[in-house]
Amino acid sequence: MTYDILTALVLFALVSSITPGPNNMMLLASGANFGFRRTIPHMLGISIGHMIMVILVGIGLMQVFDLYPVSHTILKVASVGYLLYLAWKIANSAAPDTNNSKAKPFSFLQAALFQWVNPKAWSMALTAITLYAPDRSLVGVASVAFIFAMTNFPSITIWTVLGTKIRHLLSNPLRLKAFNVTMAILLVVSLYPVLYSL
Repeated sequence: MTYDILTALVLFALVSSITPGPNNMMLLASGANFGFRRTIPHMLGISIGHMIMVILVGIGLMQVFDLYPVSHTILKVASVGYLLYLAWKIANSAAPDTNNSKAKPFSFLQAALFQWVNPKAWSMALTAITLYAPDRSLVGVASVAFIFAMTNFPSITIWTVLGTKIRHLLSNPLRLKAFNVTMAILLVVSLYPVLYSL
């Protein structure tokens, strides 16, 4: 991988990781609701889960979409349905120190598995492999996945920190409810590109 291609990949990974999307909206909400420390497994699940996703997409899953284009449409529909369900859960979540003892942040495994129904994660993985590992060699794919993970984690951490910074403003249950509803709406809005493509 040449210096120019490496620079372009890092910039692509940075821009696509740090801009608003389902992962970042959920991390903002998790940071505000649960704090930074309890959101770390969620953050690690995103970065490592997406890295694994990029590798698997690069070494074979892209061929499935090439052979069966309808499978990509089915994936999009399922992803939208699941994200709408998550938006509903965020909108109706309560503060963790209330009577709602079920309130808890995403685990590492939940966050890693979530990447498979996250339309933005799919778009990032498919674009990264297409542009930066077009030969789909194992070394090329692994390099793209590793660079993506190393760029992704600091980028998504910013959203969790931002959530923790506004946490004190959300000590009032009404403000917390308004925040969670707003995050749910933004999560739904982030689906616009996918809905438009359908």
